[in-house]
Amino acid sequence: MTECVQVSTATETREQAVALAAGAVEQRLAAGAQVVGPVVSVFWHLGEQGTGEEWQLLLKTTKDRYPELESYLLDKHPWDSPEVCAVPIVLGADRCIQWVQTSVEPA
Repeated sequence: MTECVQVSTATETREQAVALAAGAVEQRLAAGAQVVGPVVSVFWHLGEQGTGEEWQLLLKTTKDRYPELESYLLDKHPWDSPEVCAVPIVLGADRCIQWVQTSVEPA
């Protein structure tokens, strides 16, 4: 139905997540973002299992704009190797999907 994706990453602090979200939206790489947290993450890192409190960042964009959003997130993220994943939005209200597509069109 759509060529839109939801991109996720996480940060150590709320302020870091909000800053990443603001920059992505300002540059029209994402139509919008939500900061969720704190959340508890359980993970493997540097060969060891870890647990930590993080702030999840969810951003909406199109498949076409994803490479630029990924590049932005990897460049601006405070971590050396952050998780950045995208999943397709397979269904959504037409007005919402149109908003995402229109919002991320390059100026």
